[in-house]
Amino acid sequence: MKLGVFTPLYNNLTFEEMIEEVAAKGLDMVEIGTGGSPGNAHCDIDALLANETERENYLKKLSDKGLTISAFSCHHNPISPNKAEAREGDELLRKTIQLASLMNVPVVNCFSGVSGGNETDTTVNWPVLPWPTDYTDIYHWQWEERLIPYWKEINTLAEEANVKIGIELHGGFLCHTPYTMLKLREATGPAIGCNLDPSHLWWQGIDPVGAIKILGKAGAIHHFHAKDTYLDKDNINMYGLTDMQPYGDVQTRSWTFRSVGCGHSLDEWSNIISALRLYGYDYVLSIEHEDPIMSIDEGFTRAVTNLRSIMIHEQPTEMWWA
Repeated sequence: MKLGVFTPLYNNLTFEEMIEEVAAKGLDMVEIGTGGSPGNAHCDIDALLANETERENYLKKLSDKGLTISAFSCHHNPISPNKAEAREGDELLRKTIQLASLMNVPVVNCFSGVSGGNETDTTVNWPVLPWPTDYTDIYHWQWEERLIPYWKEINTLAEEANVKIGIELHGGFLCHTPYTMLKLREATGPAIGCNLDPSHLWWQGIDPVGAIKILGKAGAIHHFHAKDTYLDKDNINMYGLTDMQPYGDVQTRSWTFRSVGCGHSLDEWSNIISALRLYGYDYVLSIEHEDPIMSIDEGFTRAVTNLRSIMIHEQPTEMWWA
């Protein structure tokens, strides 16, 4: 396995300054945002698409520091009922797939998106209950008329580009659980898989190890985000898990993103790493720092230290004892 970082935590730095920081931590890989939620502070996608020399220079700066790109990330909403937003998200995703293909980056990370509830909606709709039955009708319409048709087309594009898609299973979007991931993959194609982030599973009540077993057996884990979540039982009793309080209200929130090892024990994280290896994932652990009570450097360093202590680097030997 390789250790990497999702670089928006250093969006205030230039590309060159960012790779200096990452290299100083001794990491192997970087996950670069091309636009959308992660921003594009470290990637001018149009400039790179237009110029082979620019692409070669970009990759050389990374290789000179011992780094490679684990994925390009363009988290957006390409099926938004807002036509301008959908067009922007779709164009960004297609450009990112093209760039990944040109630069031999194997994965493009993104969200599945969430649409409105019908043809005339102007805002998104995220149904999570089957009753009242209006929600069920909305759910089926979204999948059949928006989600599946869109991702079928993207699967074809990605396969032609020899790129895998890593959809982050994130609440608020139509693909947010192992079931919805496998449902979408079955309906669209094998290029569609997930960018597995345990932090979004824990607050939904999903055991990451169990999710890895389900998705790993299907070959559907294309990338991995290393981020933790702290669950506050007292606040859950008050607000439930679908907590609408701002992320900054840490004292009262039901759950809060934390650096690796600060929400769940390293024993649990070790079980996650072992499950990844056991079920066929031996790629990057890409640290995503969104800890609201630690500085960037302290939270990032803590994640690096904790992950290094439990990572599996080498291939297993023969079972001489058996």
